[in-house]
Amino acid sequence: MIEAIKSGWWLLLLRGFLAVAVGVIAFVQPAATLTALVVVLGAYFFVVGVVAFTAAWQGAGSDRWWALLIEGILGIVVALLIWSWPQASTDAFVYFVAAWFILSGVVQIAAGVRLRDVIDNEWLYILGGVITVAFGVWMFRSPSQGTVATAYIFGIYFVLYGIIHLALAYKLRSLQGDVTKAIKGAS
Repeated sequence: MIEAIKSGWWLLLLRGFLAVAVGVIAFVQPAATLTALVVVLGAYFFVVGVVAFTAAWQGAGSDRWWALLIEGILGIVVALLIWSWPQASTDAFVYFVAAWFILSGVVQIAAGVRLRDVIDNEWLYILGGVITVAFGVWMFRSPSQGTVATAYIFGIYFVLYGIIHLALAYKLRSLQGDVTKAIKGAS
């Protein structure tokens, strides 16, 4: 493991650069980024569908083979629908994310109200829930801007993730001599 850390720092560096590049692309081409993400999501559904279909085929004598068969068929159908209508799928994804924000915000508000007797400044949690609900409602009312916002959220994530991996790669590279000394000192 120590050898892998010692010699594999450049993989983290590469991963970091790729993540930052994806994040920058998400800022420069938000609509294309989200469409690409949805197409990849379609690939995921397709693979999951094929795996479930195969498991149903292999376990046809068992009690629950039909559930796997349905899951497999649904996964493949959803993937084909996503690939057939990528723009509609992207819009549906934005609406799904908006609904998630609204539900998540409502849960945060309810939790904040219940925490009044337990913690001080519970209003901060409630305020966070209100902001989350407002963001979800905004995405529903303006899906094209919601598409851009969703792509930007992914962009921010990838840039931060990439920067962390670049820092980690730099740290691991600078530790190469220290790791070798520690190994020799321990033996």
